[in-house]
Amino acid sequence: MAKSVTAQELRDQSLEDLAAKLKEAKAELFNLRFQAATGQLDNHSRLRTVKREIARIYTILREHELGIAPLSGESAQESKEAAE
Repeated sequence: MAKSVTAQELRDQSLEDLAAKLKEAKAELFNLRFQAATGQLDNHSRLRTVKREIARIYTILREHELGIAPLSGESAQESKEAAE
């Protein structure tokens, strides 16, 4: 079973990495839902873990959009300039 990602680990990634991670997590959630519907899912707790991971990614992206927390490689000044 894959380990869930913490919010701080997500904040350390770039926007491109977050977008890729989000796409990957959504694909995994789709596959897990499909397995659950056909009765092939072994680990039902993984559904909850993946949903939370997707929510964390969306939260980090929204924080960046609002300028609350800059992503890796950005200073606070660059984040303010991007917001204006």
